[in-house]
Amino acid sequence: MIDLGLSKMMLIGAVALIVIGPEKLPRVARTVGTLLGKAQRYVNDVKAEVNRSMELDELRKMKESVETAARDVETSIHSTAADFEKHWEDATSTALDQRPPGFPEYRHPKKKWRLKQGAVPHWFKARSGVRTRALSGAARVAKYRPQKFN
Repeated sequence: MIDLGLSKMMLIGAVALIVIGPEKLPRVARTVGTLLGKAQRYVNDVKAEVNRSMELDELRKMKESVETAARDVETSIHSTAADFEKHWEDATSTALDQRPPGFPEYRHPKKKWRLKQGAVPHWFKARSGVRTRALSGAARVAKYRPQKFN
């Protein structure tokens, strides 16, 4: 850029003082200062916008690389899962065929715990202290409230 030293600045100031005059010089200096400030702000805004667009391009490239890596992982998982399913199918089909004769197939016991609890007679529950009916909070307070001595 332009190399402005102290001697050049003094020369420009002396010429401006002679050409513009001492009455208008402060107003012109303020106007030039505001224009220079606006120009600097505009240049800084342009730099910031360029930096944002560069960062956005970098983020797009990073996003694309992450997406390609995710697709590669997904395809490898699907291929591995397909191979596993095939091997599992082969292993289970051969294991079922090799079961010894007369050996029964596994069946879930299908427990019926509600039926078993209902089969206990009420007289046994009452004697052993098992609750047969639930009490509400108000009923429990009324039942177990200490008696007042009158």
